[in-house]
Amino acid sequence: MRTKLSSLLAGIGLAAAASMPAIAHHAFGGEFDPNKPVLLKGKIITIEWVNPHAWIHLEIPKADGTTPCQYTPDAKCEEWMVEGGTPNTLLRRGITKESLAKGTEIVVDGYQTRDHSLSRANGRNVTFPDGRKLFLGSSGTGAPTDGSDPTEAPKPGQRGRGGL
Repeated sequence: MRTKLSSLLAGIGLAAAASMPAIAHHAFGGEFDPNKPVLLKGKIITIEWVNPHAWIHLEIPKADGTTPCQYTPDAKCEEWMVEGGTPNTLLRRGITKESLAKGTEIVVDGYQTRDHSLSRANGRNVTFPDGRKLFLGSSGTGAPTDGSDPTEAPKPGQRGRGGL
């Protein structure tokens, strides 16, 4: 009886551990739409510097925005969440907590979620006010190849979206 219970608990533990990576990570195509590129220009509200992906929250001024902007006086904004690579990957690419300071205006080139009612995107590139452009996305996720990832050559038949 004791052996059966131990075996059952061990089996449940192994099944739970094996399912964790599947729950924690997703393929690009499962959540984001490769046919819905977005170009977002706004100021950083906050950063979630967490695994498996960092998230940048931006305020995007909109005439029909729903909330007052924090960093753009007398304007209404829409808040967008932009998924980036892992914090470790971003650090290796030169993106730090200091370079993503609250109130910094950035331009993010990326892809919107498949659920177009959400203000959420997967970030491909981030362009800073001084013109520096860094790769924000995580490679190998199934995102369209556009030459932005310095570790990956463009695939034949996919055209790049160019700069800003």
